[in-house]
Amino acid sequence: MNTTAMSPLTVTPLGFVPDFKNSTLDPLNETACENWKEIHHLVFHVANICFAVGLVIPTTLNLHMILLRALLTIGCALFIIWATLYRCALDIMIWNSVFLVVNLLHFIYLVYKRRPIKIEKELSSLYKRMFEPLHVPPELFQRLTGQFCNIQTLKTGQAYAAEDKTSVDDRLSILLKGKMKVSYRGHFLHNIYPCAFIDSPEFRSTQMNRGEKFQVTIIADDNCKFLCWSRERLTYFLESEPFLYEIFKYLIGKDITNKLYSLNDPTLNDKASKKIDRQPSLCSQLSVMQMRNSMASTSDSEDGLQMFLRGTSSASSLRPGRTSPYLRTSAKMKPIEESVEDDVFEAPSADKLELQRLP
Repeated sequence: MNTTAMSPLTVTPLGFVPDFKNSTLDPLNETACENWKEIHHLVFHVANICFAVGLVIPTTLNLHMILLRALLTIGCALFIIWATLYRCALDIMIWNSVFLVVNLLHFIYLVYKRRPIKIEKELSSLYKRMFEPLHVPPELFQRLTGQFCNIQTLKTGQAYAAEDKTSVDDRLSILLKGKMKVSYRGHFLHNIYPCAFIDSPEFRSTQMNRGEKFQVTIIADDNCKFLCWSRERLTYFLESEPFLYEIFKYLIGKDITNKLYSLNDPTLNDKASKKIDRQPSLCSQLSVMQMRNSMASTSDSEDGLQMFLRGTSSASSLRPGRTSPYLRTSAKMKPIEESVEDDVFEAPSADKLELQRLP
């Protein structure tokens, strides 16, 4: 039996030394490129150019993510064309098909997020005047106004809130159209114009105490339209949106300041109120101080408030240098003043040092 024909292994005789100089290397074990292949087709290079351009787009560009995904999608598509028509490589075509689907879906999602948000015509002026200057995105404003709120109307003479009757725990509203009049026990206080909160002082005050009633009467002076939120649902929504929560704190605080400012000038119109929105003022502190001092001068708080209201309405007609007698401070209670205690940082006197040295 021929054993050499049956065995696939070759037997090397003893003492045989292989000749490495004249032997040829196996192509599978090559580690150095001796013969470079020809340059690939132009489609291959265009695909790589798309990848390179997409990666060098600066992140400061507004649409950099959309452009990046678009260029990656184009590059993957070109790689599929090159691998199919010019390379005939199935693995390259499959991998780039996967990358093409991933980048294309991401590109569609980014374009969908950038779609223009349509805000209702009745709310567009509210957004442009109050929320857009504070960089609130349109989609966030749409979420705020699209849930748990509705647009209501009041005819001339109808009451939004009645003094000592209407609860303040139910709602928060912003006037969209018309004009409202605020009064206290028959005394006119100020007007409410469009793009202003109707019940911001009550909303702020009832954050600590619930179950209170309106202390003023709010009546529609014209045919009014206002946006009304459910207080409880709005509170829950703002807790889940910290950015909007801070925005509401700022807007409500500024609205309360404007209302206090309008107590000094009840004839303040809508154009003047727009100027106040852009200017910080200390008149809110002055109004509170004047009300406190005028009410402290009498034993009855109602009489004191009436004196304050008459004083604020007649203060503008007084000559410079003269003040209203209703705005004078009380002899029993001094006006509010700010004082700074500087004696904490004063150097100790010589008498104190001698007392400390005594045993």
